[in-house]
Amino acid sequence: MYKLVAIDLDGTMLNSYGVVTENTKKVIKKTIEKGVEVIIASGRPIDSIKAIANEIGSDKYFIAGNGAIIYDIKKEEIIYDKFMPKQKVLEIIELCEKNSISYNVYTNKTILAPLLKYNVLYYHKENLKKEEDKKTNINIVKDMYTYIKESKEEKFIKISICDNSKTVFNSIIKKVKMIDNIEVLDVSHISRKIIKQGTEEIPIEYYYTEISEKNVDKWFAIEHLIKKLNINKDEVIAIGDNINDKKMIENAGLGIVMEKSTPVVTKVAKYITKTNNEEGVAEALQKFCCGNE
Repeated sequence: MYKLVAIDLDGTMLNSYGVVTENTKKVIKKTIEKGVEVIIASGRPIDSIKAIANEIGSDKYFIAGNGAIIYDIKKEEIIYDKFMPKQKVLEIIELCEKNSISYNVYTNKTILAPLLKYNVLYYHKENLKKEEDKKTNINIVKDMYTYIKESKEEKFIKISICDNSKTVFNSIIKKVKMIDNIEVLDVSHISRKIIKQGTEEIPIEYYYTEISEKNVDKWFAIEHLIKKLNINKDEVIAIGDNINDKKMIENAGLGIVMEKSTPVVTKVAKYITKTNNEEGVAEALQKFCCGNE
């Protein structure tokens, strides 16, 4: 019997509109009632995950920042962390600004962004539909380098870099990879999300990568958590769709990917479920945790 399920958010539990469907919530709650621990394992910051965890009835732990943080929901505290040093953050910001490429800095609670573009624009549009206490905290900062240099904030979990030109994006990635002691995600496909504006559907498409402290990964965080919970890795299900889910999918007892996921993770999965827009998470949990109920 599986005892813990770790589920990614964007492209996995959430559909293209950033929503957890009612059926998916129902199946997740049924899984929890069966005695299985369901946790979110996402690249998002703490406040962005909290509301979704509450929505699905997951009330113990979640993983944020691609494994930089494990958060205890009941105690409202971080119980595991691997933050980026401020000097490393400043080095990457300087590189991005010299090359005129879009970037965002994620702290444990806030997304710092020079402009509302790409993934941050998507989170902003999500916020318009949410109650105040459920919004992703976004702070628009014009002079990011000075702001961070002078800030007392030390809890940096990752930096995302985005561009709609593959040529420009690949160029900056080569430069970023020359920086020591960081993890750079090799995201091989374009991110596609949809924003609803009235009756109109507006696609947001961009190439992106995420940079974090060395040895930050969702699986390493899961290993720490299952040791604490006295759970064997063979009793873990991991569900995801992208390169930042690869280690947890290949190391969990049962690694599940969404249909149409990046080939890198599809190759290491033991099961392929439906897409995020076809409630693939609900399908997988129904099959492996809830039986034929």
